[in-house]
Amino acid sequence: MGEEKEATVIIPNWNGMAFLPSCIAALKNQTVSDFDILVIDNASEDGSVLWMERNSVPFIRENRNLGFAAAVNDGIKAAKTPYVILLNNDTEVFPGFAENLIRMIGKSRKIFSVSSMMLRFDDHDLIDDAGDGMSLLGWAFQKGTGQKKERFLIRREVFSACGGAAIYRRSIFDEIGFFDEAHFCYLEDIDIGWRAKLAGYHNLYCPAAKVLHKGSATSGSKYNDFKVRLTARNNIYLHYKNQPFLQLLLNFDFLLDGILIKAVFFARKGFAKSYFSGVFEGLSTLHRVKKVRFGKAAGRRCLAIEWEMIAGTVEYVYNYLLRGKHD
Repeated sequence: MGEEKEATVIIPNWNGMAFLPSCIAALKNQTVSDFDILVIDNASEDGSVLWMERNSVPFIRENRNLGFAAAVNDGIKAAKTPYVILLNNDTEVFPGFAENLIRMIGKSRKIFSVSSMMLRFDDHDLIDDAGDGMSLLGWAFQKGTGQKKERFLIRREVFSACGGAAIYRRSIFDEIGFFDEAHFCYLEDIDIGWRAKLAGYHNLYCPAAKVLHKGSATSGSKYNDFKVRLTARNNIYLHYKNQPFLQLLLNFDFLLDGILIKAVFFARKGFAKSYFSGVFEGLSTLHRVKKVRFGKAAGRRCLAIEWEMIAGTVEYVYNYLLRGKHD
């Protein structure tokens, strides 16, 4: 890996042969070249490794499927650059993607991450993700999903960056820790962004860094038993870890309402068993996760985050109603 490069693009891959060639090709068509590429392969069996060997794509091969969190942690630890860019294999980046992310994160050492404008692959005018938000009900959400991209052309602070296409300041991982491998996958990017905020850092959104995203390519669908169970479990971990006792007590009724509403939602879609299995697994395995150590500025930062979750709740409801009008 080059010592003089600005960033390392880390691509976790598990049986992603259908997506890797176009993903890598788009990276080789960037307006800058001061980044390395490193694929972390989670024991793929679909020819991904052979293709990378034949096309001289740098990769680390794991001996089993470690999930997103552990895979990208290995990539971050292997990188020798000031920044790391995490990128899903089911994406195709626009030519200015890397340049704009590197430029924006370089503006301040207090910036931990910068999220890109992720657009839906089947409709380039619609947002897939413009940074992630958080509500009092305990639901993380994709900002702008399903809305016209013209509404999201302003740089702004977000609750967390979407780990599917975002840049991170590598040195801050040494301070706040790496992605939580207890998550395996799902919500680990919200967790790391939350921890960064508690440590006094910022997560931003950069609309100039654009990427097309196919979405749910690895898990196979928007909702399935595996995804529903892990997301429900990880949501328990997420709030337990990042909210001090008094904040959890304050938000308990909202969080409980959020769990019950989700239970009804997934029951109607036929996933009640998977959802409750995830919730109970989360509650019974809290000993596996490490609660954040809240420092001297914890009170002020938690209050700021509480206000952000209140605003996120309003935003979520507004966008839900807006999408309903367009459906």
